[in-house]
Amino acid sequence: MQPDSDTGSPSIAQTVTTDAAISKDIEDFIYLISHDVRSSVRALIELPQWIAEDLKEAGFEMTGQVESSISLMNRHTCRLDRMLVDLLTFSRIGRMQTVRNVALDEALDEVVDELRITQGFQIVRAIKETHLQIGDRDILTLFNALLSNCIKHHDRQNGRIVVTTALKDGLLRLAVSDDGPGIADEYHDRVFGAMTTLRPRDEIEGSGMGLAHVRKIAMLYGGNATLSQSPYGRGLKVEIALPVDRTL
Repeated sequence: MQPDSDTGSPSIAQTVTTDAAISKDIEDFIYLISHDVRSSVRALIELPQWIAEDLKEAGFEMTGQVESSISLMNRHTCRLDRMLVDLLTFSRIGRMQTVRNVALDEALDEVVDELRITQGFQIVRAIKETHLQIGDRDILTLFNALLSNCIKHHDRQNGRIVVTTALKDGLLRLAVSDDGPGIADEYHDRVFGAMTTLRPRDEIEGSGMGLAHVRKIAMLYGGNATLSQSPYGRGLKVEIALPVDRTL
């Protein structure tokens, strides 16, 4: 890196360029490692099933410690596979897609269908701003992370999820609120970190990447993501604020 001519130090522009290059190299590495390692993990997921089938054919009963160990292998390999999938998704944000004027209702429909949300959960829409200039894959990742978190961390069989969009203070604000247990204020910053969970993974399955996806997408498009108490009583509100010039 060439030093700044006046100070002998790297210029701000050079530093930003270098940081961006390093960030891209890291994300390229995450993509490659997640993609390549996952093929081996897929084989490990099948291995306990093959062992169980071989034992059954050999006349061994799948009970007690053997059954428990194979079940444990299944749980941990599936967990590892989920982490790799979510890391792969993280590395793909902002890449390999078309940025276009996306109809938010249609994107939300696609994610709701994919998640197969149970009848116990009601999705309420108040989408005043109907379109957003964003990557066609990123908007699906965003809605998937937001809705999945609402359902996965809910403490009841029934729940209400409210999706809203509006223009306020020169920003398009997309918010998803629920009526679940919420998150204590002191953890609001922490939960945006990658691989961060507030409960042990043996209690609730998850890679801890959902809100990391949300924040990365918000920042990529010049905005931010924040957490606050749900306006509908108990629960959490996640709001993504994006500059108006990012919309059509």
